[in-house]
Amino acid sequence: MGRRPSNKPTSFDIAYLAGVSQPTVSRALRGSKAVSLATRQKIEAIARQLNYTVDKNASSLRSQRSNTLALLFFEDPTPDESNINPFFLSMLGSITRHCAARGLDLLISFQKLDDDWHKKYQESHRADGLILLGYGDYTLYEARLRQLMRSGTHFVRWGSVDQATIGATIGSDNFGAGRLVGEHLLARGRRAIAFLGQADSHYPEFEQRYAGLLRAMQTAGVKPDPQLAVDVISSEELGYEAAKKLIARGKPFDAIFAASDLIAIGALRALGEAGLSVPGDVALVGFDDLPAASHTSPPLTTVMQDMRHAGEALVETVLAQIEDRPPPPAVLPTRLVVRASSGG
Repeated sequence: MGRRPSNKPTSFDIAYLAGVSQPTVSRALRGSKAVSLATRQKIEAIARQLNYTVDKNASSLRSQRSNTLALLFFEDPTPDESNINPFFLSMLGSITRHCAARGLDLLISFQKLDDDWHKKYQESHRADGLILLGYGDYTLYEARLRQLMRSGTHFVRWGSVDQATIGATIGSDNFGAGRLVGEHLLARGRRAIAFLGQADSHYPEFEQRYAGLLRAMQTAGVKPDPQLAVDVISSEELGYEAAKKLIARGKPFDAIFAASDLIAIGALRALGEAGLSVPGDVALVGFDDLPAASHTSPPLTTVMQDMRHAGEALVETVLAQIEDRPPPPAVLPTRLVVRASSGG
């Protein structure tokens, strides 16, 4: 009682001026939803007026938290030897910004499936939780996710969201996006629609995209041809090879839905070499809306995933586990970006 702001402001000074308890100030400055929005805004405004900054060391000692998250990339084959799928690079900015907004540090590292992630990070107190991006074959990755669950590690991954998902997962509405692509191509008079992407349990996101396409075709009374589906993972060079394989089968097709922009860009090259025009002979649609998608010739129609909210959701999902509160929604909407490759 009677406390006045000191030369070096503290959370108690903010509590005095805001007329709340010091724990309420601490929760508000962590962004806790347990504090009302109006109270959080009032506390944040007072903190700015006092030029108050959180003492991370003291906060960590009290909470036994490092106030650090670890973002673990898994190597993907890329032509520039970065070994990071460019799709995940676009998500990195969103994750970094949201960590900064929440007063968190972010460790970024490559990992391999045989590494003990939980021992290197959470159990050693280097990080309070893990964000996992770019894992490749899900069937090889699944055992490690179960191990993380058994060890009590706080983690979230980007991937396919369904009832069989192990641990916290954030992902796009892949089925809905696939159906949207199918409806778009059908509305442009395309009936023999090919799919390039490994649509099985090894790559469940691709599987859901293909399932959405099939649903759109079946709803329109168009019978899909299994011979127009070619298994391929997300790589420009492999997309090129998959399109060549599709062409070599000799089955007529007038559209391709590629499970990623990288596959679509490779397919575009193969179609050109075969003398097939896009979109005249073949309409082409990708997935991810990479920066390169708008610079192909013709520009690529594609599905845009919500990168800004993806980064926020990944960070907030880990924090929800740490702070024992409900997580944000797991499934994010997508949007079809129509460009010239599918007929405009």
